[in-house]
Amino acid sequence: MLQQTQVERVIEKYKKFISAFPDFSSLSRAPLHDVLSIWQGLGYNRRAIALKQIAYEVITKYDGILPSSVDTLIQLPGIGKATASAIAAFAFNQPTVFIETNIRRVFIHCFFQDRGNVKDSELLSLIEEALDQGNPRQWYYALMDYGAMLKKEFINPNRKSWHYQKQSPFEGSQRQLRGMVLRALLQEQKITGTRIINILEKDPNKVKDVIEQLEKEGFIRKERNRYSIS
Repeated sequence: MLQQTQVERVIEKYKKFISAFPDFSSLSRAPLHDVLSIWQGLGYNRRAIALKQIAYEVITKYDGILPSSVDTLIQLPGIGKATASAIAAFAFNQPTVFIETNIRRVFIHCFFQDRGNVKDSELLSLIEEALDQGNPRQWYYALMDYGAMLKKEFINPNRKSWHYQKQSPFEGSQRQLRGMVLRALLQEQKITGTRIINILEKDPNKVKDVIEQLEKEGFIRKERNRYSIS
């Protein structure tokens, strides 16, 4: 949930999500419609699908126990190297090395104040050297809290990162339209494409493109000319 989403937006959704799906078994069995209903408001809905797929694989392949190995975690849907390493650090207190936006901010602030275009490859060796091997979980908690504070106290140090990109506006974006289509489907469950277009009152061609994308990605399915959440 915290990927590309601020903590303040996540907290209440996280509580509701864990209450509804307290373990891998309940999440793997839950209809996608129910999962997306709780997820609504967080954006990047494909993360919800990935979580459900992860739960299913953990149940079917790993006897309901989340693997602790980074090499195994990275094989799960929607999990890349950084996320796998973060899970290993936070869930299993393993001294893995990874970088995310707050950690990046700390190391740029401390070591690259007079430079721009700083690449993550330059930071990773420093992160590894500074890592508390005995208690990496607590160390990363502290780093991320410090990074969040730096953004409030200084001009964002991450602007000096080679990887820095200002997020495009949400209003009027395809991301917004995808969310609107899913909300319409969550409200009426089975609905025609024409009905979705009429509800949204948006460019019909753009709505059709989004519907096709969502169908290809497995979010929705079409039966007898009506769409529903997969």
